[in-house]
Amino acid sequence: SSTAGPLPEEDCMKLNPSFLGIALSSLLAIDLWASKRLGVCAGENSAWGSARPLMKVIEVSGHGIPWLLGTFCGLCQTDSSAAREVLLNLLFALLLDLVLVAVVKGLVKRRRPTHNKMDMFVTISVDKYSFPSGHATRAALVCRFVLRHLVLAVPLRVLVVLWALIVSISRVMLGRHNMTDVLFGLVLGYALYSVVEYCWLSPLSAPALFALW
Repeated sequence: SSTAGPLPEEDCMKLNPSFLGIALSSLLAIDLWASKRLGVCAGENSAWGSARPLMKVIEVSGHGIPWLLGTFCGLCQTDSSAAREVLLNLLFALLLDLVLVAVVKGLVKRRRPTHNKMDMFVTISVDKYSFPSGHATRAALVCRFVLRHLVLAVPLRVLVVLWALIVSISRVMLGRHNMTDVLFGLVLGYALYSVVEYCWLSPLSAPALFALW
């Protein structure tokens, strides 16, 4: 009415959102739209539905359980002290990755894309959340670790990088994640390797741990 006084300052703020808020909302909308368009293997009836079985094999290749089991088995079977040190640190890196991703997912609580089919390989409670992509984080972490600590020919090094990229891209194609989930996961995994390198476990820094093996 004409007799109403001016709006309180907090109400004015709600009616006039900041430029940063508008920019973030716009980026989020673009992220959701692009992620849905790129989810070409999200279902059997999707544009690339016939490639979905292959994408699910790639999904398993980046899952934590095969990596943890493979690393643990290698650690138990190796007789080389140098190989034991590398594998023990890889196991530490994988466990640290699982814990960190679970904590961030639990804090952010971003739901997975609506077009995702919840038929993922071995999930736990926090896997209902989307941010960040654990597969992308693990792919970047393992890629840096392998390139740093294994002596590989150039073609094999290229294959390792391609694997990390394909695993990450497959998360969006399967409709498991939005693009920002994957991009943040790659950055997080890349940075996480630096933490592992800084906390590197060796017979000098952790003699009791190496005595167990």
